[in-house]
Amino acid sequence: MADMDQGLVRQIWQDIRHYKMTYVLMFVLLLSAFSVIYFTHLNRQTTTQLDQLLSQKDQLNIQWRNLILEQSALAEHSEIEQKAHSFLMMTRPLAKEEKIIKIP
Repeated sequence: MADMDQGLVRQIWQDIRHYKMTYVLMFVLLLSAFSVIYFTHLNRQTTTQLDQLLSQKDQLNIQWRNLILEQSALAEHSEIEQKAHSFLMMTRPLAKEEKIIKIP
């Protein structure tokens, strides 16, 4: 039985040596196939992330435009004057109460 096992091992080893180029090519083929799968997966993940970032960029642009509109509305003179009068009880000074200070 041990003789038969050694003969079988010897035959397998000779077979491997005889067809070593075939085994190397099969290994390279499998390595290439797995690398294609891996890089395809990375590409899909990156594309998904890019889509999410572009969507976030669009949302931020919309928010920015809304803030610019709100800023321009709040910066209007009449709006500021109305808020100063209603919230702070401020009034416009009379001409005789105005004092001009000149800095040399």
